[in-house]
Amino acid sequence: MKNVSPNLLSILPFLPLFLRLKLLDLAGPRPPLPGGVLDEQLDLLRRAQRALGETPLDRETPDQARASFTSSIRLLKKAGGLFEKVAAVCDLTIPGPAGAIPARLYLPGEEKTYPLFIYFHGGGWTIGDLDSADNIARFICRRAGCSVLSVDYRLAPEHPFPAGVDDAFAAVQWAVRQAAELHGDPQHVLVGGDSAGATLSAVISQLALHKGSPRLAGQVLFYAATNAAGLDTPSFKEFGEKALGLPTRDVRWFLDQYTPDSRDRRDPRVSPLFARDLYGLPPALVVTAEFDVLRDEGEEYARRLEKAGVPVTLLRCNGMVHGFLTLVGLIKRSTQYFDQVIVEIRRLAAA
Repeated sequence: MKNVSPNLLSILPFLPLFLRLKLLDLAGPRPPLPGGVLDEQLDLLRRAQRALGETPLDRETPDQARASFTSSIRLLKKAGGLFEKVAAVCDLTIPGPAGAIPARLYLPGEEKTYPLFIYFHGGGWTIGDLDSADNIARFICRRAGCSVLSVDYRLAPEHPFPAGVDDAFAAVQWAVRQAAELHGDPQHVLVGGDSAGATLSAVISQLALHKGSPRLAGQVLFYAATNAAGLDTPSFKEFGEKALGLPTRDVRWFLDQYTPDSRDRRDPRVSPLFARDLYGLPPALVVTAEFDVLRDEGEEYARRLEKAGVPVTLLRCNGMVHGFLTLVGLIKRSTQYFDQVIVEIRRLAAA
């Protein structure tokens, strides 16, 4: 539910292992990985994390966790992360149910109309902001040729469920109404996000269907959390105690912030897998990471969508961990997988 372990990137500039990471990055395209093999570059990061340790989220306050996360994103640029150049970027605000919602618009060129991609950042509904999604938004804008509206939302624990959902849905409704001003085509609107942002995107797709509007052309879900009531899938059991980006104790911490009343975790607006009927939802791209605790529930949601007759493309990214797309430009295979994702986004946007 968070893009990448905050302390993980902060240690990179101080490690001899970082040189090996960069040497691997200088090689040509990485060959596809079979299942069960962790990417070499990610393995270096994992070893560094184990060597130097990491402060668990449940030993930090939300403000401390946010500060660490912000620092990690700044260091991502220094470490070699890719932040694509786009034609224009501007910050704006969206009227929301409890006040203005911060947002950022990215344009790929000077044409009047593009497919509109509304993006929600990850961070367990507790950390993350427009800056933490900046490189992903830029990559989608530049390579998929979309107008990208990156949307912030109120965070827990100050604003627990359903504040984030309310903000996200209000932002999508507003964006579709104002599509022309955003250089977007109201007939080709996608919603998407990573981790908690992917969960919000799945929830918004359900709400839009049930309310009859707005009409969405697709949903793009990067390693979504779809079942907050379980945490007992095989992927949780296999990876939950390992230093692979998102341990179970961090998931529990996020859920404690966002849903202090545990009964809410069975609400489809928290756990979209609990929706009774998925028929009629927009076509979906579901991306999972092989070494991610959220892998199985994300793939189960894809199967539920397919069973309901929803067109679905499921892409399991072998050798990857939770949050790997944030490492675009730093991890070779992250970039290669993101290029595959872009092909699917272009297909959804053109339908």
